[in-house]
Amino acid sequence: MIDDVKLALRITTDEFNDELDMLIQAAKVDLGIAGVIVPSSVDDICKLAIITFCKMHFGQTDAYDRLKKSYDEQKAQLSMATGYTNWG
Repeated sequence: MIDDVKLALRITTDEFNDELDMLIQAAKVDLGIAGVIVPSSVDDICKLAIITFCKMHFGQTDAYDRLKKSYDEQKAQLSMATGYTNWG
């Protein structure tokens, strides 16, 4: 997953791996709080939400509001999708 995030952020060094790994884990926890079950082998739709979360929180971005809106929408869609929740 970290390689996908680094590619999306255009990072070619391992210098930020710890910070990016923390953001990836935070994204998974945030999705979990919304009731989303992130599969152990992360599929593309969950991967997109995690990457958006990382883009939103990494560095000083002028696009924070746009990325936040996008991430919130992705999270909401996942939290209502069959197969990504176990609301019973």
